[in-house]
Amino acid sequence: MSMTMDQLDKLGASAFQGYLVRKDLVRKYSRQYPVPTYVVEFLLGRYCATVDEKEIEEGLQIVERQLKDRTVRTGEEELFKARAREKGSVKLIDIIKAKLDAKNDCFLAELPSLALRDVRIADNLVHDNERMLTDGFYAEVTLSYDAAIAQEQNGRPFAIDALRPIQLSKPDVLETLQEGRRKFSLVEWMDFLIRSIGLEPAALSERAKWVSLLRMIPFVERNFNLVELGPRGTGKSHLYQQISPYSHLISGGKATVAKMFVNNANGQRGLVCHYDVVCFDEVSGISFDQKDGVNIMKGYMASGEFSRGKESIRAFGSLVMVGNFEVDVEQQQRIGHLLSPLPPEMRGDTAFMDRLHCYVPGWDFPKVSAREHLTDHFGLVSDFLSECWDRLRMGSRVSALQGRVNWGGALSGRDIEAVNKTVSGLIKLLYPDPAAAIADAELEIIVRLALESRRRVKEQQKRIVRTEFRNTHFSYHLGVEGVEQFVSTPELHSENRIESDPLPPGQVWTISPGGNGAAPALYRLEVTVGPGSGVKILNAPVSPAFRESVRYGEQNIYTRAKELLGDRDPRAHEFSVQLRAMDADTSGHGIGLSVLVALCGSLIERSVKGGLIIVGALNLGGSVEMIPNPVAVAELAVEKGAATVLMPIAARRQLFDLPDELATKVSIEFYSDPKDAFLKGLVE
Repeated sequence: MSMTMDQLDKLGASAFQGYLVRKDLVRKYSRQYPVPTYVVEFLLGRYCATVDEKEIEEGLQIVERQLKDRTVRTGEEELFKARAREKGSVKLIDIIKAKLDAKNDCFLAELPSLALRDVRIADNLVHDNERMLTDGFYAEVTLSYDAAIAQEQNGRPFAIDALRPIQLSKPDVLETLQEGRRKFSLVEWMDFLIRSIGLEPAALSERAKWVSLLRMIPFVERNFNLVELGPRGTGKSHLYQQISPYSHLISGGKATVAKMFVNNANGQRGLVCHYDVVCFDEVSGISFDQKDGVNIMKGYMASGEFSRGKESIRAFGSLVMVGNFEVDVEQQQRIGHLLSPLPPEMRGDTAFMDRLHCYVPGWDFPKVSAREHLTDHFGLVSDFLSECWDRLRMGSRVSALQGRVNWGGALSGRDIEAVNKTVSGLIKLLYPDPAAAIADAELEIIVRLALESRRRVKEQQKRIVRTEFRNTHFSYHLGVEGVEQFVSTPELHSENRIESDPLPPGQVWTISPGGNGAAPALYRLEVTVGPGSGVKILNAPVSPAFRESVRYGEQNIYTRAKELLGDRDPRAHEFSVQLRAMDADTSGHGIGLSVLVALCGSLIERSVKGGLIIVGALNLGGSVEMIPNPVAVAELAVEKGAATVLMPIAARRQLFDLPDELATKVSIEFYSDPKDAFLKGLVE
């Protein structure tokens, strides 16, 4: 049973003494007994929250005895009832549910594992624990038996004398979490959180770790709407079923309006009022018993309120939808869109999609292997962690963005709300103390992930209604003078494909016009700028034609500095230029104008438009030379997926020969001189 503690275990033990549990022990007992993981951890946390092997062994004996004596396995129902009759009472761990018996004006409790549906329970116990009136919760229950009542006609001999919910209730848990977090670096804390939900971070990629963090946001952020779709077996529903008593999983997606929101017959509030997180498993099967169920859910997702009858009810439960792709991501994008697994009434409804704050890329998480991906190390006890998460739901951490991050013009009001919620949730998870300082680099990682998670929703809306959701180029500025940075979704992004997103400043797509028997060829120019002087070519070896293009571009930026750059001095900076060939030709012939645009863009920190190819050869005097074959250039641009080609005005007449079917697939703009080309190429 012993294990070797690594550095993270020792760090956790020093920071959270009394709140740790060995996760391999949790798995051992949760498989043996018919209760969720957090119930086992509740007991292990009570008796085995130590790193001392001897104390763990002693605690395990108590835990094993309690689980054996208090959990009801299939076939043992009558045994427990008989014990209650013989001893007068018995203690057990079970889900407890309750309902109102209107005929007798009293509450009746239900214990599913004993198949008892008419157990007497005091009104105050029900009112103190209203979750038992929705779908119930796990608790330690004292069940008594009264022989005198058993002899009465329609007597109900069983009664619940006392119960203790399986959850932590200490006032200072958040302070403990905040104090312990200070001992960890960001990377260590991420790994420790992932271990606390039972996974081994060493077996996960960086991308998979962030997927795990995104899954946790609904626990710490009120009214957060999340969807995750991906392959089977990646543990999508595990977190919502096993880790927290504040979470409720609806298997198969079947729900009633009364159960989810409010029962009009008796005014009883539903799941979203009593749980922090309500998760629909198998999202394709979401259905309600009433036609207006989806509309009520849409209204709730938008405002956190729902109206049934006369009153409007406010609730804070987050909604999570998880489901599976039957095919891989690329195939899914070819046959439909990435929200196709939603039920029919939702998959084409862009208004419903607009209410989703975050789309988690489930395909970036591996299929969970017990041997490889489940941890054997220490992590926080689930009831402590879930109690901290519940306390973190109060308030927002969006203030961390103020004065530091500005959103680009493509984000609508709903987009900004969604991104703010995702950022707030990630900050709460990673920096539970509001006073903690967040470095710019760490904040930027969070911002980019939040933008990507929301943009994934917008891209699916764009596939359904292209005209309404045309602009999905999400961007941000870090700091007042920050460069505008664009964020794409990796499943749509390719380094070698011309996309509609603007490239970073200093990067340009260009086509060498060829000539002398050579065909036109596509290149990507990448220029970075730093202190120093001159222009350095990073390619080795360098073709004479490309060296000449760079020399022409360099000479023109010096001679035209005033009109192109204003008061910035290009001679006070060193430019590093790299050429990436996308076709067989690697000469880099005749791309001097593109070199000039890339040099200027890198210095003034402005991007050129997305989907744009710049074509043009310069001479030392700054004149733009003729393109020998503009039709072939335009044909290659269409083939490579460009949206716009920027060409010299002298090519206009030759382009009359461009076939009609190609002319409809690409927009051709003309420029008169280098300055005109530079201004027309920049993002507005």
